Amino acid sequence: MPIENERKFVLNEGALSLEAELSGRPGVARHLLRQAYLDAPGLRIRSLEGEGETTHVFTYKRTIDGQVVEIETGLSAIDFARLWTQRRETLVKVRYSWTEGRYHWDVDFFKRDDGSTYFAMAEVEMPEDQIEPPPLPDFLATDLLFVAPALDPRFTSKRIADQAHATKLLAEIRSNGAIG
Repeated sequence: MPIENERKFVLNEGALSLEAELSGRPGVARHLLRQAYLDAPGLRIRSLEGEGETTHVFTYKRTIDGQVVEIETGLSAIDFARLWTQRRETLVKVRYSWTEGRYHWDVDFFKRDDGSTYFAMAEVEMPEDQIEPPPLPDFLATDLLFVAPALDPRFTSKRIADQAHATKLLAEIRSNGAIG
């Protein structure tokens, strides 16, 4: 069973230098993601533009017994366009990805329509049996605002797609270092 075991880290969304640094780091891939959630729980579609090509992915994701099952499969551009007409929540983000030892890292910059960033978050994919996340890479640690609790639904991309929700989370984190 494909188990997703990740931890998320809220970063300073105003750290414009971080996005520039990531784009220049060797071994770091950059993709522009357009993502939409469909009308059934756990279903999403995603378009990834980067490295001279565009790919489309259909994902089923569900939490079962405290573990997240994630199944992804390729999708044609035509089927992506068809399903896009059935979308609910949508988002656009720029993702920087790399692998470091046993871990896969992604840093997402959630974008407004004008291209500015309203939320930034790193996540690390860990081996299935690992509970504690590894330390953040040094170049991310300086922009860390908050380590999200494991499986906290307030930090899913679907929720962060709601800019009002994301703004409220950031305000709570900044005001008291935690959220209620």
